Amino acid sequence: MKKLCIPFLFISFITAQNLYAQHEEHQKDLKSEYVGQEQRTIKSLSEKDVEELKAGKGWGFAKAAELNGIPGPLHLLEMKEEIELTEEQIKKIEAIYNAMKAEAITFGNELVSAEKKLNIFFAEQKNDQDELKEMLMNISEITGELRFVHLNAHLKTLKILTKAQVNLYNELRGYTSQDPCENIPEGHNPEMWKRHNNCSE
Repeated sequence: MKKLCIPFLFISFITAQNLYAQHEEHQKDLKSEYVGQEQRTIKSLSEKDVEELKAGKGWGFAKAAELNGIPGPLHLLEMKEEIELTEEQIKKIEAIYNAMKAEAITFGNELVSAEKKLNIFFAEQKNDQDELKEMLMNISEITGELRFVHLNAHLKTLKILTKAQVNLYNELRGYTSQDPCENIPEGHNPEMWKRHNNCSE
């Protein structure tokens, strides 16, 4: 009987280890992916989110336009030399960008304020469905206005550009698999184009 005790104890030890490991894994599974975010001032927004919204930045609102090949004013101005924008085009795009940013800052601040009120509502553990619905409708309206501001700016810039410039924008932004060294847009000086795209001769 004594000989059987050691294997029995060993098996019991292994079983206990396995059970403990399973328990630890289960505990990990129970933890929320949001751990740490409860420390935020506004739970639904990170500090970076708040900073971008207040500064009138894109916050991903214009992806529907950008990723469908419709250029945005900010990136166009950053790439004005590569895309060979004319002085007239630059002035028009700058005007679009400045107007967009001013509106985006206004709505961005409104959205941050609205999300802060929503956060306070739950922090105080209120239970007023009508008040909650009203706040959510307000947030939805502000978000819609903000998204319109960004997307509309893309539509406005599209009217100012040539087809070749739009194609070039998308190539430089990496939204095409075509080799820019092998596909020189119509109307561009081949030598200058290759130089801009670091093409080897």
